[in-house]
Amino acid sequence: MHQVKLSVEQNSEEVIHKTITLFFLLNALASLAVLAIIMLKTGALNPYLYQGEYQKYFIGTGDYIKGISFDTSTTNAVLNGFGVIYFLSKKKVKMMMLCMVILLMTGSNVTNFLLAAVLLFMFIFRTDRDQKSLVFVCLLFLVIFLTKISPQNNSYVSNYLETAFNPGKTNAEENQIPITLRPDSTLSDEERKEKIATLYLDSLYRLRNEELNKINVHPASFIYKSMMPKPDINTAPYQHKSIVTPAEENMNEFIQQHSKELILSTDPDFNSKMPGKIQAYKQTLDFFKLHPFKIITGTGTGNFSSKLAFKTTGLNIAGGYPQKFIYINDDFLKNHLDLYLNYFTKPDGFHSVANNPNSVYDQLLSEYGLFGLLAFFIFYLGFFLKDFKKFTYGIPLILFLSGIIFVDYWFEQLSIVVFFELLLFLNMKEEAKK
Repeated sequence: MHQVKLSVEQNSEEVIHKTITLFFLLNALASLAVLAIIMLKTGALNPYLYQGEYQKYFIGTGDYIKGISFDTSTTNAVLNGFGVIYFLSKKKVKMMMLCMVILLMTGSNVTNFLLAAVLLFMFIFRTDRDQKSLVFVCLLFLVIFLTKISPQNNSYVSNYLETAFNPGKTNAEENQIPITLRPDSTLSDEERKEKIATLYLDSLYRLRNEELNKINVHPASFIYKSMMPKPDINTAPYQHKSIVTPAEENMNEFIQQHSKELILSTDPDFNSKMPGKIQAYKQTLDFFKLHPFKIITGTGTGNFSSKLAFKTTGLNIAGGYPQKFIYINDDFLKNHLDLYLNYFTKPDGFHSVANNPNSVYDQLLSEYGLFGLLAFFIFYLGFFLKDFKKFTYGIPLILFLSGIIFVDYWFEQLSIVVFFELLLFLNMKEEAKK
């Protein structure tokens, strides 16, 4: 952070602005190139609606749009969210619209709606007449994307919200996969019966069709060239293909080795009615109920909820780690790791941001306690907020980051936080001159 501060102090505002602009231009070129390759490969003008190849792309097309961050598509989305706020404040219309398009291409629902909330805040408190019209354009882009380009995101988000606020409803991810294609281990007793009945009825339907198709055909009819029917990619058999990846094989083997400690992962009847991320916060609170004194200082670095905790397992979940130094704290094993393994050894529909336990707030509270959480608000966010009246785009950026760090361990990776700090120090420098 200090190195970023020095670079802002030692370079002119114009040089930094041009550097930021160049970064987003290169990032946009890389992102658009990937989308073009997907379009050529699938032959679909809109791969977000393409259901071929067992829905390899479709709702997950945005996962491939990673830009030049050498990270995930979510990183690309958040960086472009920063870009939208920055260029909106500067009234750089073309760059703002370019960042908004790339952001939408990533299909990151969390980033989209957090940015929409921040843009509404800017519309009310931080924009003039021209900027208000630009905010309207950004929100219009979002509506077009959700209704025309990737309408399946609407059902995904609505199902997730309904599951989050109505835990009695079946998990949204399950509804995306036909019951006949879901493993028995993820089904309840009633669902297993439903699966058996469905498969039985399907087999009767096929037999009936085969009997009806057995008709006598006159040899003369073969003078016409017969046409082989093409498979309908919109039917259930082409909607999902269950493939166990090497990473999932490692996780399944790990579950077998630690079956006594992993209660959730080894229970075939466990089927949480709430998203995994909410379940993770509940685990943290339940842990502190059993260990009230640890709420002050936490369980320690890498001991409960962090990218480091996942990395040191040696399961290649958050990067490689030397086998001889593998370390798994018992509190992490029985809580967040168990929860992660439960979801990420299930079908692909469960492998989402909504179900992983990653969160900066959860990390700070569980591993550093209330002291760590207060230190973050006082000495990090407080450092920037002490002169909040002097900020222009700095305040919306802080609000945006405060929401984004709910969904991943951002302070353990050199990605979005470095860019956030660059923009904040630049805003401080600009306002200091005024």
